[in-house]
Amino acid sequence: MRRKTVLRARVSAMLVAGGLAAAAFIPTATATTSGADSASDSASTSAAAKPASDALLSAMQRDLGLTKKQATVRLAAEKKATAAQDDARRAAGASYGGSWFDTERNTLAVAVTDEAKADAVRKTGASVRVVEHSAKRLAATMKKIDKLSVPAGVSSWQVDDRTNRVVVNVVDSKESDDDVRAFVADARESGPVTVAKVAEAPRTTAAGTVGGDPYYTGNVRCSIGFSVHGGFVTAGHCGPKGQAVNGWDRSRIGEFQGSTFPGNDYAWVNVANGWWTEPVVLGWGTVSDQLVRGSKEAPIGASICRSGSTTHWHCGNIQAKNVTVNYSQGPVYSMTQTSVCAEGGDSGGSYISGDQAQGITSGGSGNCSSGGTTFFQPLNPVLSKYGLTLHTA
Repeated sequence: MRRKTVLRARVSAMLVAGGLAAAAFIPTATATTSGADSASDSASTSAAAKPASDALLSAMQRDLGLTKKQATVRLAAEKKATAAQDDARRAAGASYGGSWFDTERNTLAVAVTDEAKADAVRKTGASVRVVEHSAKRLAATMKKIDKLSVPAGVSSWQVDDRTNRVVVNVVDSKESDDDVRAFVADARESGPVTVAKVAEAPRTTAAGTVGGDPYYTGNVRCSIGFSVHGGFVTAGHCGPKGQAVNGWDRSRIGEFQGSTFPGNDYAWVNVANGWWTEPVVLGWGTVSDQLVRGSKEAPIGASICRSGSTTHWHCGNIQAKNVTVNYSQGPVYSMTQTSVCAEGGDSGGSYISGDQAQGITSGGSGNCSSGGTTFFQPLNPVLSKYGLTLHTA
């Protein structure tokens, strides 16, 4: 990298050069404050190691409406819930109906169709809810809907573990359109489906060239995602395979080595020409730069933060997984929905929960003034697809 890049403010130069410009997604910010100040929670706080930096805790206080104590307790509880997910699912067996982080109780909640499995699931530390439909049944419903022809008035659809149904999201102003009504009717025939309204359709979050710590593909600015050995991952809609990539200072970084959009929304770029990678997510001065130590998937309901080249650092909650998002370019499958804000240029940025990498910003609706809903491409399938290894601290 050129000397002037090295001399740039450390908060952006090293990290962008490292292939990790930030994390970004779009939220409908929902804050939960109840249940975090009990005596048992206090005990767990003192017993557990400090889960995050003071700056990260401050960001959670700002965006989730938590006290510092509540944020500390919640991160510790989320870490425990994340570790318990696999054991709880195995304990539930074929009766598994989904799971999420219960922000009221600060525990992992698991849905089961067979009450006889409840005790085994509780032994993993999770709470239990008995439901009608298994996760397998809901996934089959999703696959059937994914095969339908989708009108523009349908925003997305996903499994809602909490309600034990597939939710089809329809743009409010398009609800009465004949093609939307026909899609909803066909979706209901696929299985347990409910319909929800959204204010607007999702859009990708790429933008024209603006200042900041981005990368550029021609006349488009996106955000660097997570560093991998030899490069970084980002959003597929930011550029096709072979597209040249320049850094914040317009010096050459590398090229897109692989890219998919729609269907999926992921890509990876090689790092060369004097650039290097760092296992860091940029805090933009709002929080300390965050070290990446792994990519263990957080449960639904867990807090999550992101940093992007437009709107910098924001936090929210994981709202749903396995969401199909209907962009104007076509559906993208297996996305995760969050309540964090993002805007144009944040595409490709990182979502992180604690010190665990979660995914790559794709798009959404709303903005960081009024709030919104964003979607990210989960990280681990991207690493697997391209045979990449996450750069960790």
